[in-house]
Amino acid sequence: MAETTVNADPQELAKFGDLAHRWWDPEGEFRPLHQINPLRLDWIASQAELAGREVLDVGCGGGILAESMARRGAKVLGIDLSTKPLRVARLHAMEASVASLDYREVAVEQLAAERPASFDVVTCMEMLEHVPEPASVVRACATLVKPGGWVFFSTLNRNPKSFLFAIVGAEHVLGLLPKGTHEYARFIRPSELARFARDAGLEADALKGMSYNPLTRRYWLGEDTDVNYLMACRRPA
Repeated sequence: MAETTVNADPQELAKFGDLAHRWWDPEGEFRPLHQINPLRLDWIASQAELAGREVLDVGCGGGILAESMARRGAKVLGIDLSTKPLRVARLHAMEASVASLDYREVAVEQLAAERPASFDVVTCMEMLEHVPEPASVVRACATLVKPGGWVFFSTLNRNPKSFLFAIVGAEHVLGLLPKGTHEYARFIRPSELARFARDAGLEADALKGMSYNPLTRRYWLGEDTDVNYLMACRRPA
């Protein structure tokens, strides 16, 4: 079998690997992830049943979302290509005695070839803007979900407002994220993500925006998709 090129940016993997030891510090570099996790978890759970379901978290990093879905009763597999965050995720799950949770260092495209139509729910949060070929990830997620199952994506819109808020504001002014976390050219418009989903055989079902108030330091979900947004898709039964 011919060796395939892995759809990952080594610099991106190294960047998150270097910060892995800080992943579970709610006041550290990943504080925004800790703050938005309850919002996105509740939104996912409002669309799709988690308890007793087979769930895949693609680009799981240190396991914040994967672990919280397992605590909701799902049987979760988290996958990532960055070794250090996976070690942190495994250690945290073990220390917290979280059941029905496993992690694996594997590309989503490889897993799709191994286990098509295996999961009731697939999540891919804050990952698409970090890979060279996001459409390839969307196709793999579509392959992995069972007919009638749900796929959830979250990413960043591409427009002047998102550049101002997500890069200038979040990374340089407010210091919410380390400088260089995001590359504007890799941001994805909702229309583009919807097209990737359609091309992969998914139906875009719901769209939700996420906003942040720097004065109150509070995130909330709403209809404003100009910066951060989440998309729920279904694979037709």
